[in-house]
Amino acid sequence: MSDPHLLRQGAEEIAAPFPALLVEAEHLATTVLLGEHGRRRAGLGDDFWQYRPALPFDEARMIDWRRSGRADTAFVREREWQIAQSVILWVDQSASMSFGSRTDGPTKGHRAKVLALAAAVLMLRAGERVGLTGLRLPPRSGEGQLLRMAALLSEDHDVDYGAPEAGGMLPHSRALFVSDFLGDIAPVEAALTKAADRGVRGALLQVLDPQEEAFPFEGRTIFESMSGSLRHETLKARDLKDRYLARLAERKDRLDTLARRTGWQFSTHHTGDSGAAALLWIHGAMERRS
Repeated sequence: MSDPHLLRQGAEEIAAPFPALLVEAEHLATTVLLGEHGRRRAGLGDDFWQYRPALPFDEARMIDWRRSGRADTAFVREREWQIAQSVILWVDQSASMSFGSRTDGPTKGHRAKVLALAAAVLMLRAGERVGLTGLRLPPRSGEGQLLRMAALLSEDHDVDYGAPEAGGMLPHSRALFVSDFLGDIAPVEAALTKAADRGVRGALLQVLDPQEEAFPFEGRTIFESMSGSLRHETLKARDLKDRYLARLAERKDRLDTLARRTGWQFSTHHTGDSGAAALLWIHGAMERRS
């Protein structure tokens, strides 16, 4: 398990050279100052939008006690401006992300977490509200949100491949998904389709290890998933190279096509490359108007 404070430190080091990230600056200015945006027309951004069930991280002052008094569950009242400034992150924490071909280099999972937290640092500095998908951590601003996010991202899951969650994505908010996207693509397609239906736009960042791009294997080789549940042995690994690279290229093309069809952006980052370069791409992708 990664130390959340070390993850935060690494994230801030990568984020330091860049200006504060403004997600859809023109859209937010219109929303907050003029009260106009794509999903409905409001006043100056203070109009009520919806109630949602309170979660463990919600403070007592955020609970609407009048609404909660009519049910057995506590509810939080959310307003227009809070939704307009919300960015939801999904970071793959599956076993597949724990792969790293170099002992002196980062695993895919560590790089993904650092990049996601670095992006969160930029967005929070810009006044955005950032959270995690699946209602694990509702979008919020403030210093404490980074610590809560780092703690949750420090957890690792024992499933072979991760699947993004569409839950918790507020209408017309923004989202960032970070994964190797090597598992079943159906959940990715379902999540982006659901996001598009809600007017959510964002970016997919695929994080791969250099070995996964080069496939430098020859002779007798045993391929095993990081969880140990999948295993394949071959005497002629080199014979698999062309088919493997073709399937990897096909997966990238499918992700890129899916992103374009749903109004998202897609890119691939390698753990052997600069983390700052990947963050710069996120910066640009999250600023683009859909």
